[in-house]
Amino acid sequence: MSSIPTSSDLLYFIERGSGQPLLLVHGLMVTGDMFEPVIEHFATRHRVIVPDLSGHGQSRGLPPPYNATQQAADLSRLLDHLGIKSTAVLGYSHGGTIAQQLVLDYPNRCNHLILTCTYAFNLATFREKLEGHLVPFFIRVLGMKRFAKFVISQGLQQLDKEHADWILGLIADQDRDLMLSAWKETMAFDSRQRLAQIKCPTLIMAASKDEAVPLHHAKMLHEGIMGSQLVIVAGANHALIWSHTDEFIQIVDKFLAT
Repeated sequence: MSSIPTSSDLLYFIERGSGQPLLLVHGLMVTGDMFEPVIEHFATRHRVIVPDLSGHGQSRGLPPPYNATQQAADLSRLLDHLGIKSTAVLGYSHGGTIAQQLVLDYPNRCNHLILTCTYAFNLATFREKLEGHLVPFFIRVLGMKRFAKFVISQGLQQLDKEHADWILGLIADQDRDLMLSAWKETMAFDSRQRLAQIKCPTLIMAASKDEAVPLHHAKMLHEGIMGSQLVIVAGANHALIWSHTDEFIQIVDKFLAT
């Protein structure tokens, strides 16, 4: 296992297992630790790479901008460092936007793309536009810990107390000002006009009860990426990787085996 970058401008990462590479890209306001429940399984058959995106966790020392273009460039540079020319890429929530940007800007880098609970454009409805403007206000007023409690109460209700406390800790530990900067860049992301450029095998995984990223986003991705597969996990919400872990693993394994 490796977890020590050799350059001050390189993303922090952990590496486990061997085999075909699999890059796991975490969501906004958490870290690569979010994949802890699935890393060991995937490492039995893959060389698993799990970075902390710039501004997050142990990569918080890397400066802005935190837009998708820069984040994708950071990931490409990390793959260069690791000697990986092409990898399967799984992006979860906001991590899915970075995964899209990676395959769009560096198409040869990605041989399989998995987009989970994510979107091409996160301001598609009036409600989403309103939430997009309100979140920075809530972060400033509440601080990261109380904001984390609010997020869990609104979008991750399926988690048991142990998992909820764990996610709360991941969010609460982030730097408020850096997360405000990252949120602003997230709201600016829009890949709708470029989805047809994604040519690698693509799986879109969505949760039927996801209120954070509703189903219309998965359908937009599926319609825009030719030949993509759409799998909807019944009864799950935005926390499906933790609440429906076995099903999540089975879906990913099946896709990567094809």
